[in-house]
Formats: sequence, structure tokens, C-alpha cells
Amino acid sequence: MNPEDIIKNPVSTEKAVRLMESNNVITFIVDERANKYQIKKAVENLFGVKVKKVRIVNEGKKKKAYVGLSKESNALDVATEFGMV
Repeated sequence: MNPEDIIKNPVSTEKAVRLMESNNVITFIVDERANKYQIKKAVENLFGVKVKKVRIVNEGKKKKAYVGLSKESNALDVATEFGMV
């Protein structure tokens, strides 16, 4: 699977923005077939950041990934790059 196929779109709800500011976490809607390792590699390749942790939540037919970035990477800077904030 290509990284562009795994990461569908970012989530920009109030909770997602709060997680970016406080915990350095970016939230994405991802492909239903993707696992944590594939999501981690896709985010690192697409945005050039170091991923610390990936948590996945299945919400019906949607799969949401909470991607925690390392201290070297700032989630707000990454979100600004792709026009989320």
C-alpha cells in the first residue's frame, strides 16, 4: 500500500486540535486495512517527521489513528504545512 492510500485525511475537530497543542498528537482518518506499522511509516514518509506512537480507534466503517510525534517534531508545524490549522 502506498502512503497516500493509507492516510486519507486529517481530522480537525476541537479535540484533535487540543491533542496537537497539549500532547503533540495528530489525528488522521486512515484506510481500514492499515495497521500501526504501516500508518507509522506512511506518516514518516509523507511529512518527514519522527513518529513515537500510533493508537488506532475503529468507529464503524471509519478507522481513526492518533499519531504521537517525537519531541523533535512539532504537531502544530506539521498541521500548518498541510493547511489543517
